[in-house]
Amino acid sequence: LMNFMLWMPFVSGWISVSGSESHTLEVRTGDEITLMCSNLSTRPTQTDWFRVVNRTKPHCISSMYESDGEVPFCDGFQNGKFEMSSNISTVFLKIKQVDLSDTGLYFCGFYINTHTVISTAIYLNVQVRLDVKGESDRIAMLTSVILGSLTGVLLLVIIGLVVKVRNLQTGTFSNLGCDDDVNYASVTIRPKAKRRELEPNVIYASTR
Repeated sequence: LMNFMLWMPFVSGWISVSGSESHTLEVRTGDEITLMCSNLSTRPTQTDWFRVVNRTKPHCISSMYESDGEVPFCDGFQNGKFEMSSNISTVFLKIKQVDLSDTGLYFCGFYINTHTVISTAIYLNVQVRLDVKGESDRIAMLTSVILGSLTGVLLLVIIGLVVKVRNLQTGTFSNLGCDDDVNYASVTIRPKAKRRELEPNVIYASTR
């Protein structure tokens, strides 16, 4: 909260903002909000809501004389989006379905002694609302697509490995049993020679 003083020309005289409260209200697009300001007048008087956008001159939104009186809206604010009301102590401005164009500084003023005196200044900061459900659905869909793609790639890799292993096994069996160019060597097993028996009384000599 801060106090400040501001004087600026307006069609009905001068706008005086003296000792008033100013604060920021952050909302999301689509919200319905109600701005409030304290009633500075103890008797019926003209009460107005203004809006300033990008530090331009104030634009009238609506006005009323008594709490139960008619509420005329100014040009550009006659679309049924704004509602102004009042009781003994407070003046209200309801804004339905706020959007980014509603961002700006709002003043509640009372016409007192040829001046429009502002009791409250509210800066309305409208932010884009994130669609949580839509965002969650989008993330879930994206995750499903990614997982599906990874599963498909993994399946192709597994199929490729299986085919490769089968081809290797088929080639090995062919080399072992079906190659006509393989020459087989015949192996002849000779019987073991019988040992000659030495005759008795015979001398055997060998010469080199």
